[in-house]
Parts: sequence; structure tokens; C-alpha cells
Amino acid sequence: MGKPTGFLEIERADRKYRPVEERLKHWKEFVEPLSEAEVKKQATRCMDCGIPYCHNGCPVNNQIPDWNDLVYLGDWKQAADNLHSTNNFPEVTGRICPAPCEAACTLNIDDKPVTIKTIECSIADRAIEEGWVQPQPPEKKTGKKVAIIGSGPAGLAAAQQLARAGHDVHVYEKNERPGGLLVYGIPDFKMEKDIIARRVKQMEAEGVTFHCGVRIGHDLSAKELENTHDAVLIAIGSEQPFDFFAKSPGRELDGIHYAMDFLPQQNRRNAGEPQKPKTREISAKGKHVIVIGGGDTGSDCIGTSFRQGAKSVTQLEIMSMPPQKENKALSWPHWPLKLRISSSQAEGAKTEYSISTTGFTGEDGKVKKLHYTRVNAHLQPIEGSEGALDADLVLFAMGFSGPVETDVIKELQLPVVPRGRFKGLDATDRDYSLAASPKLFCAGDIRRGQSLVVWAIREGRQAAHAIDKFLMGTTVLPR
Repeated sequence: MGKPTGFLEIERADRKYRPVEERLKHWKEFVEPLSEAEVKKQATRCMDCGIPYCHNGCPVNNQIPDWNDLVYLGDWKQAADNLHSTNNFPEVTGRICPAPCEAACTLNIDDKPVTIKTIECSIADRAIEEGWVQPQPPEKKTGKKVAIIGSGPAGLAAAQQLARAGHDVHVYEKNERPGGLLVYGIPDFKMEKDIIARRVKQMEAEGVTFHCGVRIGHDLSAKELENTHDAVLIAIGSEQPFDFFAKSPGRELDGIHYAMDFLPQQNRRNAGEPQKPKTREISAKGKHVIVIGGGDTGSDCIGTSFRQGAKSVTQLEIMSMPPQKENKALSWPHWPLKLRISSSQAEGAKTEYSISTTGFTGEDGKVKKLHYTRVNAHLQPIEGSEGALDADLVLFAMGFSGPVETDVIKELQLPVVPRGRFKGLDATDRDYSLAASPKLFCAGDIRRGQSLVVWAIREGRQAAHAIDKFLMGTTVLPR
């Protein structure tokens, strides 16, 4: 390392947020970047620890100590090249990845890990500002044609890798813009969409053709794609939401929605894009909002509700409140269970733990109250703990049960299991192929179940490796 004693001399410092009262007035990103000098100082904290456990935590195998050292030495161009060698979209993961690499950092034993995510984002943004991110078209074409169904992070990563390998890549997206949940799920205040548009433009220059507004299995036959392409990658995600309250009293009341019916509407508004036909507008303005689910999607609903002008936002979590601090001896270097306060929660939401929804009541067909009971550590109701909360809008953010099975899955008769996995396919299977046809491959949430963007990028890269090897007999694409 450039400065082996850096971690002894320099304290951890990370990016700050703009004040709540300021950031709630707009839909822009509100994270304040560190100065170049401060990023360099933070990079010096990376230890010469012998075994870089951050590699264990990073799904895309980022060479974290290497580019930390390059930043310390001031070689930002080489750092950017190194970063892009393992990650197609580091400006995305530098914004929305939960940073399992930092949990695995050796310095996290003392609760002061290297600010890996911040350094990654700084390198990626610097590369864009300096014009280092340019199209990389192949030197020659292979004559092979690949179809990719879905343009989320898995589909985009696979498309870029395969195009650079010389294949003719066609990406089919049901929405009007490529990006999947990167564009339609993640709020603009966490990641502005010109970031994805820039990458799409780069990929088009590399030879990728995007077909938007095309729903495979409905507008265009999946079988036709299989017959007219040398390989087909299915990367449609895991979009079927959980609904634990389907039989609960009052479930039919107006004002109860899935998170992924709520969030994309605001992203479309921000982009000036029309809503889907026959879509009922959902707004939190002037309402008491209840968000059921304590994960990232729930936090996105909170931040969006506040910016729409919600009267109050309450988040409900059935699990007990996590500990303030994890037991390092039991958890490190793995992702620990501990209390985390998201930027959206910090904007004024009230979070209730150990609480289970029992039903809903309303007036004139509209929800007005959410009824609940407290639960114990075994998630069993506590007698006498029943209550009710004001609720004009209830959002379900409880995760996803698997892929939507009405289009591609139904037409190709692909058997699935809960959480999005295909039957007979182990999540550790490295060929990413499907038994239904030698031409069919899958990647992302549909293969491994609902997961992180960084895992989807890795899945897309590895699927591209498998497809290139299938088509050409060998491959130089990295895994």
C-alpha cells in the first residue's frame, strides 16, 4: 500500500447529506461528495491486511485495495480502468449498494471501515467528468445474435459484455425506457436517471439495440425470439409482490397499494413520461401514510411520500428492533444484523417494530384505519396489545415472491419455485443455462431470488461469460 500507516493516522470520514428541510423540496440527489483531497486521505486508510476480506463482501469482485492505492497515488485514470474491469456500472453501485464490502473490511472490527463505497463513487464520477467512459465497440463481429429479455442491472451488464465480445445484442424492455427497476423503482433522489441514460447511450454505440415498449410473451412471442436468435437470456427480475393480507378484513378498500405500483408513478412524473394506460394515480399528498416493510423499498416509499407532501409517515416492521451494535465476534466479516437508519427514515418517519397488521377499516370505500397487534420474539400476537393507526394510504413493501408468470414464463413453460428461482437450477450453478432449451439462459433476481443490484450486475456478467462460451466454444470474458 502507498501509506501502510494511514489507518492509524486518519479517522474515517464519509459523505454528508443536505439538510432535510432543503432536500424535501426537490427530487434531486442530496449526497454531498467529499473533496478530492479528502477522498485521497480516506483511500490511505486501506490496510495492507494480507487477506482483503472486502473481496469476500463484494459480489462483483472489485479489486478494492488496488484502486484505493491508485487513488492515494493520484492515478485516477488507472483506478477507473481497474474499477470498470470488474463492474460495468460503478456510478450506480457507488450510490445505491449497501456496501457489504465495508462490513467485511478488516477495520470494521473497530467500527471504522474504509469508506469504500464513497471512494468507488468518486472514481466513477471522476471517470465520467474526465471523459474516460467511452464506448468500447468490438474489433470484429462474431455473426451471433443474442436476445436479452429485461433491461435491469443483470440484463444491462450482460448486454454490454456480450456486445463487447462481438455479438449482435438485442435487449427487449416492456417499459418505455431501459433500466428496469434502476429507472422505475429507485427514486430519483437516490439516483438520478441521466446516469442510466448515459450508459444506455454508451451501449448503443457499442452495438446494443434496445427495443422498448415490447412485452415479450404478449407483444412478441418468446418462442420467436428463441427461433431467431442464437441465445436468449431471461433477466425479467422477481416482480411478483408478497401480499400477506389478501384475506385480511378491509383488504379491498381503496388506498391500499403495492410499493411498486406507487414508486414508478413518481419516477414517470419526474421524467415527464405518461402513466401506464388505465392506471389510477396514487399520491401521498395530505395523507397519513403507512408503509409495511422495513427494507430499502419501504425507505424509498417513505422518502417519496414526504416529497409528495404526506401529513405523516409510519413504517411498520414485524421483526423486533435490531441491536444498535452487532457482535463482531459472531458476525464479522459477514453482513451483520444491526439497527440502521436510512436517509428517508431520518426525514421524519416513525418506525414501529414488533407489530403485525390484522386488517383495515374505512369510510365510503376508502381506507381510514390500519388495525394491528404487537407480537413477541416468536412473532406471536401479544394479548391486549391491539390498536389502530390513521391510514389514508397503505403501501406494501414486503418483498417479492418470484417472477411474474403470465408472459415469458407461461409461454416457455418454465417451472419456477418461490422467491424467483427456476426448478432444477441451483443458485451456484455456473452455466446459467435452462434445461428447457440449450439456447435459454437466465440471470439476476429470477435466478437467485430477490437480491441486490450489485448481485444482479455480477449475475449479468457471469451469464455473458456462459453465453459467449456456449456460442464460441471458449471465452475471454471475465467472470
